[in-house]
Amino acid sequence: MALRTIVLDGDPILKKKCRPVTNFDAKLAQLLDDMRETLLDANGYGLAGPQVGMLRRVFISVDERDLPEDGERPEGYETKFLEFVNPEILSCEGEVTQYEGCLSFPGRNGAVTRPEKVTVRAFDRTGAPFTLEAEGMLARCICHESDHLDGVTIVDRAEYFYEDLDHEDEEE
Repeated sequence: MALRTIVLDGDPILKKKCRPVTNFDAKLAQLLDDMRETLLDANGYGLAGPQVGMLRRVFISVDERDLPEDGERPEGYETKFLEFVNPEILSCEGEVTQYEGCLSFPGRNGAVTRPEKVTVRAFDRTGAPFTLEAEGMLARCICHESDHLDGVTIVDRAEYFYEDLDHEDEEE
């Protein structure tokens, strides 16, 4: 595994639509492994192909569905991940507006309205199809990372951005 460089705001790859994955091979497995290591290193929640310079329809997400409701990780908890190849959101329910960030836009937190629940169909790294129902933070992440695959970013979706007033005072 290797750390990949996270593409930042201003790079044109973030505005491009990704191509479907057609080969479920060692190259795809390596990409997913590298994305996992990169996401862990960045302390993020999700990471999409274009964010590491790959115009492929893949993303990974932290899977914390088995954590207690308070979100506290028990002693010795090992982070689990979900891998989505060629994902397609099948349905959405409800909506909620919350702040969210993005590893490609460090320091920017935008108020984004997303579904409360989603159902997504995708493939795993071996090409096996699966369907997943998600809610809360995982549903938000699936929508956020799916947007990346279509060249849509947090800047395009945010109704407004959180302003760090303490940070502004430092600049004056």
